[in-house]
Amino acid sequence: MDVKGKSVVITGGASGLGAGTAALFVEQGAKVAVFDRNLELAEAIAKSLGCLAVQCDVADEVSVEAALDKATTVNGAPRIFINCAGIDIIGRIATRGGGPQPLEALSQQIAVNLTGTFNICRLGADRVRQLERLDAEDQGVIVNVASAAGLDGPKGQTAYGATKAAVIGMTLPMARDLAAYGVRVVTIAPGVFNTPLAAQVLRGDPEEFDTGTLFPKRAGKPAEFAAMALHICKNSMLNGEVIRLDGGLRAI
Repeated sequence: MDVKGKSVVITGGASGLGAGTAALFVEQGAKVAVFDRNLELAEAIAKSLGCLAVQCDVADEVSVEAALDKATTVNGAPRIFINCAGIDIIGRIATRGGGPQPLEALSQQIAVNLTGTFNICRLGADRVRQLERLDAEDQGVIVNVASAAGLDGPKGQTAYGATKAAVIGMTLPMARDLAAYGVRVVTIAPGVFNTPLAAQVLRGDPEEFDTGTLFPKRAGKPAEFAAMALHICKNSMLNGEVIRLDGGLRAI
């Protein structure tokens, strides 16, 4: 799918991978709507890029419907959804002297990482289903964001890894569900990227962290993630697939 002129929704678009993706898609001529809970930050990014900022809680149906309505009014009905919204609450499931990890560490991450992703996918895909069909084969594209932690997560990432593994698990059945409507579904599983979330998890600058990658020996750049998301949109044969984007990282 050529993104030029297409209405694109990017959740978690106010920072990190989402902001990097918004920048590239705007450059490519897409009509981008940045969805984020932090409206102030979203508006700052949108102003710098020349796109739309929309406040949205991805886990809340009413909030998502209202955000999609606004994006549709301003940019036209979205056909591309890139789900970058996510949180990571690190902590071992049990520690000597510290007791078990609080249950809310899992429930909070389920709400954003899993429920939020599923919510955008189901509501967005249902809208695409009702649109007049394009001449091209693709009618819509969904790019979900999991994590290398959902495949071989490190210690302290049990809850986070579980939510990202669930996003990975949604990929193929969702692609099968939406095939009749010409909507493709692909998941990217990034490794360590230079984002505010990674800095929070690592408690330091990701650029100074030993990423454990084979090559290149550094953290990924949001622009590299954005390039993969763009390629997924353009390559119609990518569907029902999970793509690791981690420089060969394998957690131990």
